[in-house]
Amino acid sequence: MTETRADRDVFDEIREACRSVAAEAQFVRIEEERVSTYAQSLEGNIGRPPDLDAERHYVGDQETTTAYFVALDAINFGSGYFPHLRRKPEMSGYYTIASALADRFRREGPIGATDLAAISAAGCAKLFGQQDVEGPIRELMALFAQSWNDLGRDLVERFEGRFTYLVEAAGNSATRLVELLHKQPMFRDEALYRDMLVPFYKRAQILASDLALALDGRGFGRFDDLQKLTIFADNLVPHVLRLDGILTYDRNLLDRIEGGDLLAAGSEEEIEIRACAVHAVELVAENLRLTNAQTTSRDLDILLWTRGQRPEYKAHPRHRTRSPFY
Repeated sequence: MTETRADRDVFDEIREACRSVAAEAQFVRIEEERVSTYAQSLEGNIGRPPDLDAERHYVGDQETTTAYFVALDAINFGSGYFPHLRRKPEMSGYYTIASALADRFRREGPIGATDLAAISAAGCAKLFGQQDVEGPIRELMALFAQSWNDLGRDLVERFEGRFTYLVEAAGNSATRLVELLHKQPMFRDEALYRDMLVPFYKRAQILASDLALALDGRGFGRFDDLQKLTIFADNLVPHVLRLDGILTYDRNLLDRIEGGDLLAAGSEEEIEIRACAVHAVELVAENLRLTNAQTTSRDLDILLWTRGQRPEYKAHPRHRTRSPFY
């Protein structure tokens, strides 16, 4: 990724790469003939994004809220590890992590950049209540520490240790925020598919979206190009699209997923699932814009992610990959 562009940006690159993957995919197919009907079924459900859950997230003043979401989205991954996570009662893996960090902010205030730069895997395990959890969770805590170390060092080296300076440097642009975060390896969400680089930048994109939601589009939550965001390619939105009949998986791939097998990060199957989900939602959004010009891929991501919390979707296994990107 280059730091500046003249006539195209990072989101163009994501869309172009995912369209190319979808055209070549062998393990995942988009049922394009169903897109129009599917889009019509979603139309009445698209509205203002819901408020963030203020009990399980930290929402306070502009500066501290910004620090919370920058820190949270630096470790907003681990779905492939979450079956082994010690969860809080009635909470998913994501909300277990988000609420533990929120509790820390309420109890002690924000974590400083120098603290993030120095935190260890053991320190992460203590913060998130995973001290004596063995196996894959030890690996996850080490990845959390690595990502926070990268973030802390970057904040110190480029932004005087201030979370808000990072966001200010983006100049109210989600595009620029993604470019700034690209320097940090754990935000560099790119995969190689048959010699083609496929960028997703899930967590960098979701940081702009989260700040906009938490701060109601004002101050550090103002991004003038949110309409450019793609979906935040993970393992839940593709799962919803599959169960809704928009994505079809190769039979062997589906058997592996339903059998609980892990998909290797960067494998063709895993890249195709994420890329085809991105492109499928682009097709749905294009269809919806024929009648509602304001529809964005971000709107659809929020809608489909929320749909995926329903019991009928949770009743079926979705693909799991141990990755620092989702």
